[in-house]
Amino acid sequence: MFAHITKAIAPVYQTSAIAFSPITEINIMTYETLTQQAIPSFSLDEQATAQAELYTHLESQAEAVAPTQDPLTSRDRRIIGEIIEVQPESVRTIWIEGGITVWVQFVQGGRLPFDRDWFAKRVAEVKATLPETPLERNERLSDELEKACAIFGLYYGEIDWLSFSTKLYQDGHFVGFVGCNQQSWYARPRQYGVNRVAGSAKDVIALLGVRATVAA
Repeated sequence: MFAHITKAIAPVYQTSAIAFSPITEINIMTYETLTQQAIPSFSLDEQATAQAELYTHLESQAEAVAPTQDPLTSRDRRIIGEIIEVQPESVRTIWIEGGITVWVQFVQGGRLPFDRDWFAKRVAEVKATLPETPLERNERLSDELEKACAIFGLYYGEIDWLSFSTKLYQDGHFVGFVGCNQQSWYARPRQYGVNRVAGSAKDVIALLGVRATVAA
């Protein structure tokens, strides 16, 4: 949910018509401890049973609003892990409930609630300082390339992940090469020749003379 939190988080996640801004700031909510008070008319067994039923109900309600598809990338998990001080691999998914609370679900079970505004702020802070790993860079670039190809009715072949380069095709016909180095996106119509460069996958594909088939 975070290629994208701003995908700071600042891609926008939606679950049940609730928008989630990719990770931008986090403040842990104040937790209120419910003080159990003795209820004369309830036996201890009855009270325990009632509490168990309530917990089961809350669990089912939470599952009902949780997203069915995992929106998180490996970078999203790193950001969340940094914010709440857990291992990234322990984070299963996140979602927003009622436009107010961000829930973090863990792989081993259990979840924690956070104030949305605080969480968004912390996401932005962490994202701005957390170095991007090669894997995260490839995830980001491949997502951008996929969206750009959809605009031009193209598809790409096998990607060389080390240099992030690939061939583009349209209706089974070779269109050109495209890739991204440390400076910018580049493209060329043949294997050898001068690279044409641009700041985005969409712009560099347009330099190959391909017309968009859908609105950008």
